[in-house]
Amino acid sequence: MREHSRVELRRKLAPHAESAEQLEAVLDDMAASRFLCLERFADSVVHRKAARFGTARIKAELAQHQLPSHVADAVVRSLRDTELERAHELWARRFGEVAASPQEQARQARFLMARGFAGEVVRRVVRGEGLPDPDDGSLG
Repeated sequence: MREHSRVELRRKLAPHAESAEQLEAVLDDMAASRFLCLERFADSVVHRKAARFGTARIKAELAQHQLPSHVADAVVRSLRDTELERAHELWARRFGEVAASPQEQARQARFLMARGFAGEVVRRVVRGEGLPDPDDGSLG
């Protein structure tokens, strides 16, 4: 089971509702009872996707669910703070070493860009800048 947005529930329940007003009343009751919570939904999306996708990709998914801007903005801010670390972890799982050729470097960059990481973050990771120092375990 996972959290659902209001948009998803409206789409799933619409065939079973007698009217649009009835459906909205049910969704309002669910929200009042905290069975439907947009903040919880946004946190759930981040929890499921952050290790594999960049901020831009997750932001686009949240936009598809028509979340209020204050909910999406708070989540995006927290993702931007960890984007370099998340991109490096994904890159390390997939590639593990800095590219030896420009073609390989381009392939690694395309991989990260397709997953929604910011251009500057991708450049730093692919070039090996700001990666963890094996001696002290922190980002340099």
